[in-house]
Amino acid sequence: MGKEWNSIPMEITYELFGWIAFFSWSISFYPQIILNFQRKSVVGLNFDFVVMNLTKHSTYLIYNATLYFSSAVQKQYRDKYGQLHMIPVAANDVAFSVHAVLMTLVTLFQIFIYERGSQKISRVSFGIVFVAWCAAAVCIFIALPSHSWLWLISVFNTIQVSMTVVKYIPQAFMNFYRKSTEGFSIGNILLDFLGGVTNYGQMAVQSIDQGSWVNFYGNIGKTLLSLVSIFFDLLFMIQHYVLYRGKKPSFLPSKLDETSKESLLQTSNQTPGDHLA
Repeated sequence: MGKEWNSIPMEITYELFGWIAFFSWSISFYPQIILNFQRKSVVGLNFDFVVMNLTKHSTYLIYNATLYFSSAVQKQYRDKYGQLHMIPVAANDVAFSVHAVLMTLVTLFQIFIYERGSQKISRVSFGIVFVAWCAAAVCIFIALPSHSWLWLISVFNTIQVSMTVVKYIPQAFMNFYRKSTEGFSIGNILLDFLGGVTNYGQMAVQSIDQGSWVNFYGNIGKTLLSLVSIFFDLLFMIQHYVLYRGKKPSFLPSKLDETSKESLLQTSNQTPGDHLA
């Protein structure tokens, strides 16, 4: 058995933060999906961001679901970090991961059916994703003989952290190159920021109650996930509200025909602010 909560208010705060993070992160997918639907275009949304996001959330789902549901993995976790420590994955973490994978697949589907101009998935992004899944496959065969399940899911956790670090970079660079955030929903970023802050707060509350910071280094993936997300969210907010506020793109993808260009410009005039649905 894991350690029980010492403070009921702390436990309530933990659950509250957890579900705020869950709803914020879950809802954060919809502004971009709705924006794509309204514009019938995905111009301005970086495809590398979406593809790496799918790998990130898929590997995070594997980690969360396994650690939350598998008693064998939980035993290995407590053997490593101590019998009194609580498992640092909550039900909201698993629920979020399932929803995140589904919504990312919806966004990827929109990329295939809506106007995308000359945008495409880069070879670098494809290579990164391919290497990540090949590495995961190799680690599965390594873990099988010794039943090193905790080590194995830590590999998936490492992949999701790595994807979190790199997935934002193409979108940030595209915004910089276009000198505009048009086509990329700021609603996604605001909700993602709230989710990151409350997710980090959830871990802090659990650590304070237990008088131990093992929740941070025992689940380093969740810790880095919050910090990296918060950093890039702040960067996107600066781009949207300060650097490129109200600016139209400095270029339109070359493969857009004149009708599509005119349609895009009309759409931008109708939704000049933050694109919140």
